[in-house]
Amino acid sequence: MNRISTHILDMNRGKPANALPVRLERETNTNWQLLQSTHTDADGRCAQLLPDADLQPGVYRISFDTKTYFEALKLESLYPLVQITFRVREGESHYHIPLLLSANGYTTYRGS
Repeated sequence: MNRISTHILDMNRGKPANALPVRLERETNTNWQLLQSTHTDADGRCAQLLPDADLQPGVYRISFDTKTYFEALKLESLYPLVQITFRVREGESHYHIPLLLSANGYTTYRGS
């Protein structure tokens, strides 16, 4: 199954980041096309960000609205928005892009 998924862990709390707003976009020429806008579930996951499961080669971007998330927790954060841009190559079928998040930093990698 073709898919792009994410999982966010809140390193401050040692728990999944639930209800965090997430957007997936694909680059088209010089613009970004919105593919999906959602929130993480109770486990901090978005299991399928592709709305039609049609994974095409190209450049994609996941935007994490960390400002809204941290404001709900009454925390100030350094990064109000985290954007991860990545390239999907021909023949690939699954991209899992985890985010390890704190109020003052973040890291990511290609998961499995």
